[in-house]
Amino acid sequence: MKKGLIILTLLTLSFLTISSWAEDNKKYLGNLSINPYNSNSTSNPYGKYGSPYSSKSINNPYSKYGNPYSSNSVNNPYATKTPKLYDEKGNYRGKLSSNPYDPESISNPYGKYGSKFSSESINNPYGAGSPYKSDSPTNPYGKGWKIFIDE
Repeated sequence: MKKGLIILTLLTLSFLTISSWAEDNKKYLGNLSINPYNSNSTSNPYGKYGSPYSSKSINNPYSKYGNPYSSNSVNNPYATKTPKLYDEKGNYRGKLSSNPYDPESISNPYGKYGSKFSSESINNPYGAGSPYKSDSPTNPYGKGWKIFIDE
């Protein structure tokens, strides 16, 4: 009994260590939102994540997240290691990428996250991209989706 409790404790601790390591390797890059008043919005030109001068901004053409030649950039149509989008419940919503061939890109018109007919797409105004949903990136008063990149 005691041995089983020790094994269970060790397994729990190792799981917590692995999950915290996974979270540590993700870098937060703000919220994809058209709300210019949200301090974390990529549409706020005065905020840390929306400023064209911030190193953490996808709007900075000289940062590795906005540079059209960087493999981490949302503006590079050939990039493969682009930021990922998550809604407020933690659901994966695709890659924030201008790559129209990446199956997970929000720019792929035939993909799950880019098609205007997919309920999970930001491009569907009646699905995930509805301007009436509180967490939708297209809601001018909403929070938007969180942007993370694996580091």
